[in-house]
Amino acid sequence: MWDTQNVTAAWLGHATVLIGFYGLNILTDPSLFRRIGADTPVGTIGPKRLIAPALRPAQLPRIDLVLLSHAHMDHTDIPSLRAMPGRPRAVAARGTLDLLSNTKICEPVSLRWGEQTRIRTENGEVNVCAFEVKHWGARWRHDTYRGYNGYLLEREGRKIIFGGDTAWTDSFRSLRRFGPVDMAIMPIGAYQPWECSHCTPEQAVRMTNESGADYLLPIHFKTFAFGREGVNEPLTRLEAAIERERIGWREVGETFSYTEA
Repeated sequence: MWDTQNVTAAWLGHATVLIGFYGLNILTDPSLFRRIGADTPVGTIGPKRLIAPALRPAQLPRIDLVLLSHAHMDHTDIPSLRAMPGRPRAVAARGTLDLLSNTKICEPVSLRWGEQTRIRTENGEVNVCAFEVKHWGARWRHDTYRGYNGYLLEREGRKIIFGGDTAWTDSFRSLRRFGPVDMAIMPIGAYQPWECSHCTPEQAVRMTNESGADYLLPIHFKTFAFGREGVNEPLTRLEAAIERERIGWREVGETFSYTEA
């Protein structure tokens, strides 16, 4: 059981992070099964994980809030959303709420860039602000109206960035106006050959620094064979680009606890 008086984050694999935010449980882009892809009557058809999720759905605590950055199948996984403990709230990008109709999600909120909402749960409240990232949101090639977000979370004076999926962009600079940021959950993989949609580790560090975040918690590597850079290169490059003590974790299943200096 996590200390409800602290901020804790566990990397479950890919872009899925379980955040304990002073007693409020938040799950980002849940992907909790062995495959992601098209949800069909005979099962999920798509890429298989290289490493199992650190927790199965039945092992999760009751989730208060699910954050969904965009509609891609590795970030909005319908079987995972059907398996959520309880009836969590959700914040999603514009034009994506239709995907949640047959899931455990309760009262989802859609945000555009620059919009924010205050989510109220039985375990407390959290402010969620959507900000611009550089990616794309279509689940299938024709539904290009769907949005894609990064999020800034604020609760009891602490702030967390969830970068979702993004290429290099200077939009992270704008987050400084909200004040000091404690940690940034940032993608660092699948950049080869898709740097136009996925940032390199060095770019993730630059965006983290421009946001003013103290720590970088890397995601979007090691879990699926999406990039030609392989599973080890992203972390090697990250460690060369940032102070080692600022990296929140290195392996799926590790937990980072924020302690105010």
